[in-house]
Amino acid sequence: MRPGPGEKVLPVTPSRRRASTEVHHPIFARFYQRFAAAAMEKGEADFRRELLEGVGGRVIEVGAGHGLNFALYPSTVTEVVAIEPEAILRRAAEQAAAKASVPVTVIDGVADTLPVGSASFDVGIASLVLCSVPDQGSALRELRRVIRPDGELRFYEHVVAQAPRFARMQRLADPVWTRFAGGCHVDRDTAGAIEANGFNIERMRRFSFSISMMDRLASPQIVGVARRADSQGP
Repeated sequence: MRPGPGEKVLPVTPSRRRASTEVHHPIFARFYQRFAAAAMEKGEADFRRELLEGVGGRVIEVGAGHGLNFALYPSTVTEVVAIEPEAILRRAAEQAAAKASVPVTVIDGVADTLPVGSASFDVGIASLVLCSVPDQGSALRELRRVIRPDGELRFYEHVVAQAPRFARMQRLADPVWTRFAGGCHVDRDTAGAIEANGFNIERMRRFSFSISMMDRLASPQIVGVARRADSQGP
């Protein structure tokens, strides 16, 4: 959605920026790029296309990684502001942005203090990032702040399993998993967190996806659309 006549679109505001040195996982960042390439070839690209289908207007992508979504944005997107705090991934994202068919600006920042103005985006994108933010509630409230009234949050995340036995395995393994996976958690109820922090989920699909035994604990996944719940106030 383009701004209407006289409507002010707030720019990126560096004053809200937090140094990326607070998120520093160089070993994981290099491993993740290799692993993600294999996952994209084996089906993840389709889930990302589903995530971005029908997206338009001004978009903020939180935790953009090395820019896997950039080539998949439809032409209806007028601008993407991509936030990525990890330096190695951010440099790779900048290279991907230069090849994207829509305008993409990559910015250093963290999810709980987004360096952008309030209500200045039509859509927020969170893909495989809400598993690793320190505080899901804080990150989601920031996304709600920067998305326009009645705007969308698109999400693609791995989550805690609905099956109790599998969920128990995830919870037992999580303290070890997160130490080696750049702060990622496998036991989060992300759908519940989205609805508890200012969004109404309009549609969501649950499925299982993994490419090896190594990522089996992260196989329960969701993709969907939520809308900012403006009955809760700005």
